[in-house]
Amino acid sequence: MSDRLVIDPITRIEGHLRIEARMAGNVIEEAYSSGTMVRGLELILRDRDPRDAWAIAQRICGVCTLVHGLASVRAVEDALKYPIPPNAQLIRNLMIAAQYVHDHVMHFYHLHALDWVDITSALKADPKATSTLAQSLSNYAKSSPGYFADVQKRLKGFVDAGQLGIFGKGYWGHPAYRLPPEANLMAVAHYLEAIAWQRDAVALHAIFGGKNPHPMLVVGGVPVAISIWPEHQGQGKGPHFRGGQSGTALDVTGLARIQEVIRSIRDFVDQVYLPDTLAIAGFYKDWFKQGEGLGNFMTYGEFPAKGMDDPASFMIPRGAILNRDLSHIEEVDLNAEGEIEEFVSHSWYDYSAGRERGLHPYQGETKLNYTGPKPPYEQLEVEKAYSWLKSPRWKGKAMEVGPLARVLMLYAKGHEQTKELVGMALKKLDLPVAALYSTLGRTAARTLESRIVVDAMQGWYDQLVANIKAGDVDTFNEALWEPSTWPKRCQGVGFMEAPRGGLGHWIVIENGKTANYQAVVPSTWNAGPRDGLGQAGAYEAALKGHAVHDGKQPLEVLRTIHSFDPCIACAVHVVELPGSD
Repeated sequence: MSDRLVIDPITRIEGHLRIEARMAGNVIEEAYSSGTMVRGLELILRDRDPRDAWAIAQRICGVCTLVHGLASVRAVEDALKYPIPPNAQLIRNLMIAAQYVHDHVMHFYHLHALDWVDITSALKADPKATSTLAQSLSNYAKSSPGYFADVQKRLKGFVDAGQLGIFGKGYWGHPAYRLPPEANLMAVAHYLEAIAWQRDAVALHAIFGGKNPHPMLVVGGVPVAISIWPEHQGQGKGPHFRGGQSGTALDVTGLARIQEVIRSIRDFVDQVYLPDTLAIAGFYKDWFKQGEGLGNFMTYGEFPAKGMDDPASFMIPRGAILNRDLSHIEEVDLNAEGEIEEFVSHSWYDYSAGRERGLHPYQGETKLNYTGPKPPYEQLEVEKAYSWLKSPRWKGKAMEVGPLARVLMLYAKGHEQTKELVGMALKKLDLPVAALYSTLGRTAARTLESRIVVDAMQGWYDQLVANIKAGDVDTFNEALWEPSTWPKRCQGVGFMEAPRGGLGHWIVIENGKTANYQAVVPSTWNAGPRDGLGQAGAYEAALKGHAVHDGKQPLEVLRTIHSFDPCIACAVHVVELPGSD
């Protein structure tokens, strides 16, 4: 094997990511993560009305549209000290939760499962034995021998035609695959089921936000009005509701549909996603011993019971875990200088005060300066700048964000359901708690988190219905909608736990316009390059020590990188086309 392994692009992710590794034989000695698209959306947001920022910021990514839009809305609300009604908070929680489960299921089946599932092996499966296996794991209705025989027939048609389509370009037959044919066939069937299922998951966004992707949002609440019972007509407040019955208002039919969606999401998680994760993981238990990297984890917090200014009410707590120490949680301040900073020592950017200095996002700059090799090139100049991603740090430390960080935080804080689910999974797999710090630990955390979140959805829905029955139908606060009432200068941070991890949008408002805007996203935290001290980012650290069987089929690298669910489109924001100004 060559002393330099290059994978460009990494596929089955959002955006363009290049991984280079310096090899010692077949073992990764050092890894380097490079975002290969240019960043610049913050520049587009300058001098615009802050209330419109969400519609532009939402375009950071075509998948995580809700989370960027909502982080932007929260940033403006924080800057203006703008509270929102309880119903709006509940509706936002429901929308975020639906995004979580939809994102996690899509990641597992369509972006990550093929790292563990050999599609062509499923052709050798016995449909009857596959049915027996599936029924031993759950009571999912679609588990008959005839059902799996039909799936196998469809798959054979793809293969015989030489058109694998969505299953093309895989490393089929790679010796690192271990599932028996029956488990592979079951996983293929559920892969196809998940494609159809996602329509239910995104329906909730369409009900509350009018569409998906890019649901409508609004500073001060949510854009959907509530108009349920005649005696409540005229009481509700919303951006499209000024009394009386509204054709786009949430009514009894809409509420019933929301309940159906929650049940559909919960059933798929309980009967398909969770059993599949545990079944597949059982064949790859050695992957619970590699792929951790940093050992430092951070969460911003999410799902407020009250307001965003009350972190104590968050279902997912805020904090930092250092060196795997679950007995002590560090406090995190998103506004304090010296805590969250972005560095550009190994990035293609400049800072006015010098490239070695870190900047808090309120003072953040987006000054492009490409100094890399001219394409085509064989390898990056890793001793210099090598990525369009910056290097975020918390108190100078590289941190991992995402579902594993959140599950660890809940576990460390004593969240009972998390402790029960982690205990159940570890007992079933006969693994210690330390197994969570790994490639498959990251993957399992997504699944366990999905169960936690979908259970919470029912509680938020029940509270929303109770509020409506009690006569509270407000979804919007008009108090600060007129810019003449705003302070001349203010700043705020809109944060949330996006499916891939801690997401922050920082805004500075001057004279009613956006003076500065910076987004620090989960894949920047995880995929960023080394900093001036040589500290590796989460991807880079997680790959160190991996043995690679075949450099032309680097399945081992894909397993760990995909376990983070990369979204480089989120991290780099805008593509600069050749010849563009």
